[in-house]
Amino acid sequence: MSETLQTTGMSDAAAAWDAATSDADLLARTAIAVRAAGSALRERFGDVVRHRTREELMSALAANDDTALAILRPRLTQLRPEAGWVEDELDGGALPPGEWWVVDPAEGNVNHLHALPEWAVTATLVRENQPVLTVVHLPMTGETCTALSGAGAHLDGRPLRVSPTADLGLGIVATSQARPDEDEAVVRRGGSSITAMLFDALVVRVSVPATLHLLNVAAGRIEAFWQFAGARADLLPGALLVTEAGGRISDAEGRPWTPQSESFLAAAPGVHTEAVTTLSR
Repeated sequence: MSETLQTTGMSDAAAAWDAATSDADLLARTAIAVRAAGSALRERFGDVVRHRTREELMSALAANDDTALAILRPRLTQLRPEAGWVEDELDGGALPPGEWWVVDPAEGNVNHLHALPEWAVTATLVRENQPVLTVVHLPMTGETCTALSGAGAHLDGRPLRVSPTADLGLGIVATSQARPDEDEAVVRRGGSSITAMLFDALVVRVSVPATLHLLNVAAGRIEAFWQFAGARADLLPGALLVTEAGGRISDAEGRPWTPQSESFLAAAPGVHTEAVTTLSR
């Protein structure tokens, strides 16, 4: 998949950034920016936005993105002026060396347009292809989830821990559609995996966006989430949240996950092996 990446320039204000500032301080400042963008999007939330064509739909989605990015981009650029910026939240694969902002200005944007409350604003700083910090803000509930590599995951300051459940048959699991117009092979694989999980898990949830399911895994509300295909912006925030909350991340076959992987699995440790077995059928 082609990359649409841009390296940001350094402004006079950004040049004042103290290089000694810790990642914890950077996380706090990132959260302020993400919450501000969320507030702007919440002001746009209300009635269903009607559309008759794909072009009208794409225009409405872009309007939400632009509203959030007008706040996020200058603020995050000021925080890390030398970090690159990933232009397309649907892009996947590895990033070039250095630091990159991976942002989804309206995660679950289609839900926002349909007056459904399941949407978020996310920002993740990736350093040498490893997520360092992430902020996920849910404007409709006011909740903010954060994770800092090596320092845990938190929901409004409270530590998150994955579920202690050790039996997939007692667990709630979830999956999501990575993007519209997916390849037929991916669609069929996703459908068969849902069927398999309907036999082996207690309950299967299917909805978008992925990040909200991953937040629920990190919070111990559900036991596992899986997806075939995917993009950095919808998987990296949740991957860091789940890892820092004590969960396990892999591909659907149990191999180490990277943004180049063709599948993704996040699970509580007690059900991870069972989930891999189910998804590998």
